Amino acid sequence: MKFLCKTSNLLQGLNLVSRAISGQQALPILGNVKIDVEGKRCTLSATDLELSIITSFDADIENEGSITVPAKAILNFAQYNSDKEVLLETSEGAQLKCTSSSAKTIIAGEAASEYPTISHIEKETVFSLEAEPLIDALHMVTFASAKTTLRPVLAGVYVHSEQGKLIFVSTDSYRLSEYKIPTETVGANVSCIIPAKVLEELKSILSSNRNTVNIALSNQQIEITIGDTKLLSRLIDGKFPDYKQIIPPNTKTTVAINTKNLATIVKRMHYFAKETNNNLTFTIRKSDNTIHITTPHTQAGRDEATLDIELTGDENKIALSSSYLLDFLGHVDNDVVEMHLTDSMHPAVFHEPSNKNLLHLIMPLRIQE
Repeated sequence: MKFLCKTSNLLQGLNLVSRAISGQQALPILGNVKIDVEGKRCTLSATDLELSIITSFDADIENEGSITVPAKAILNFAQYNSDKEVLLETSEGAQLKCTSSSAKTIIAGEAASEYPTISHIEKETVFSLEAEPLIDALHMVTFASAKTTLRPVLAGVYVHSEQGKLIFVSTDSYRLSEYKIPTETVGANVSCIIPAKVLEELKSILSSNRNTVNIALSNQQIEITIGDTKLLSRLIDGKFPDYKQIIPPNTKTTVAINTKNLATIVKRMHYFAKETNNNLTFTIRKSDNTIHITTPHTQAGRDEATLDIELTGDENKIALSSSYLLDFLGHVDNDVVEMHLTDSMHPAVFHEPSNKNLLHLIMPLRIQE
């Protein structure tokens, strides 16, 4: 194997595929990147056996071939090499010689035949999405998924099609995010649970690559293609909770609040609230159109604040987690956020006034006086 390529292309490709390498590999070779050169393209790939990332770029190829090398070693070479081009060639078996005008590095690798095979899926359902609405959906949904795999389905995002919309839903059973993308390209038969970590990687790739996203599904796998890059992953097996039954059908109170002001106050009050399960009590007062926010009395002290609001409906009261509320507010780009309440026993439902595709729900806590 011998080929010449731009250092910037090599570095960009390595940065992409190395995101599939986990900190704890079941096999040492999973810490490697596989390099394949054929025709006029260099293809890089990496996998942790759950998520695989493959990308390719143009190269001037003298001899075709393949090898795997430690990701950290070749990333180190590409990252700290200021030369525009680099010549990569295998030598003495499984060694990769990296040569540029000012550098010569030899990296000990392993034969490509030892690397796990990354199989492309049997495509049963295929559709495409524009990058911008997908980025919005991922931004507002993935953070609400469970961070542990005790209940695997909650560590994923439920994606399903319904009446001309593709709907993304995540929950950790204490909060829930739903985002709807209007689309004509998706059929009525999409229903799967995608690992949240896969969609986080997709979000990262889309931050610098706004190409149309092509998605292929089989019974157990998903393949996502953005330009020259592919993500392949297993789907999560299981049944997602019937989340619609916990969304209150009617609300008695709608409150419009300045997002920045609310976030600033909740950040301040979180210092005390974290002493009591992050408990904050919100009292909506009709007499002066305000929301009064209080923390319970703790050994550290207590805090309270009042904010002006636009109120529609009745007075109300609810206790919510300051931590979950801050998580949500940190993802809101709108100047105003709406909170819809039924009573202290039902979840608080949040919307952005200008974005009817978003619904965020936070389960209530017991009110502590």
